[in-house]
Amino acid sequence: MGNSSTTEQSNNSVQQRGNLTALQTNSSGQQRGRMTAEQSNNSEKCYDPQDRTLTFVDGEDELDFLCIGYKSLRAKMSCGHAVTPMSLTDWCRRLLNEEGKWRFVCGQTNCDAEWSFEEVRKMALLTPEEVDEFEKKMFINARPIFKFKECPGCKSRVVRKNLNDLSVRCTVCTAKKKNKYMFCWQCLREWKGPVPRSDRCDNVGCQSSLEILKTCPDVVFKSVKGVTGCPSRRACPTCGMLVVHDGTKCKNIGCTQCKVEFCFVCLKTTTECQRINQKSWYSVCSAGVAPRQTSIPVWQSR
Repeated sequence: MGNSSTTEQSNNSVQQRGNLTALQTNSSGQQRGRMTAEQSNNSEKCYDPQDRTLTFVDGEDELDFLCIGYKSLRAKMSCGHAVTPMSLTDWCRRLLNEEGKWRFVCGQTNCDAEWSFEEVRKMALLTPEEVDEFEKKMFINARPIFKFKECPGCKSRVVRKNLNDLSVRCTVCTAKKKNKYMFCWQCLREWKGPVPRSDRCDNVGCQSSLEILKTCPDVVFKSVKGVTGCPSRRACPTCGMLVVHDGTKCKNIGCTQCKVEFCFVCLKTTTECQRINQKSWYSVCSAGVAPRQTSIPVWQSR
């Protein structure tokens, strides 16, 4: 019984959710096809000219946007654009670190091709350290969308398959312990009690989000006028993450997960609230206080 995790070794091919690689970061980057990295004096990663799995081309490095002029031969990506290991690494690192992406797309204008992580790992000649770096950043960037969590036993990254069951089986811990290991998706402790359950486990203090929304005290706004009976905790109307208002400043609050700002009083986005109630940052909304939520919104990923 219970959910089973989807933790896998990072040298597996991509299986689910586009090109999101398996998220077990304790594995090393392996199976790079027949790629070898010839290191030049300045540690530049270069393609092996004898590698027949590559399609070498003459011409510019189409991802060298900073005009660094990498020395390696140029090879074609699946979309047809020419890259070097270093320019591809630079571009993908930019997507992860600066743009907050978890998928890899071509940087050329009018090319919307998406590369699998397997292709990126091979063509960028990623080192084991870079594989680990990229996977961790992909996990961080994708977590708000796919709701990954870490197993409390082994820290493997796990996604829950059955959204109506809080008990999740970790395949890694189960294999190590040679006994079924399950943890609670809600309180992130080893599972206690019968399964399946959708409300809580039997660990002390395991409380559902709906129970928190139901029992939390009202917030006392210090600067917002005319608002009473507003719960101090709300589920973000966009992604469902629980957000607390401490009563200071205006009634609008930004969700740290989906980055959408909403009105804590009427639960509309700030843009919509202000369209209806212009300049009402510190006053009650015309629709009044939205009642306590009885369901958690589900974020529809783009």
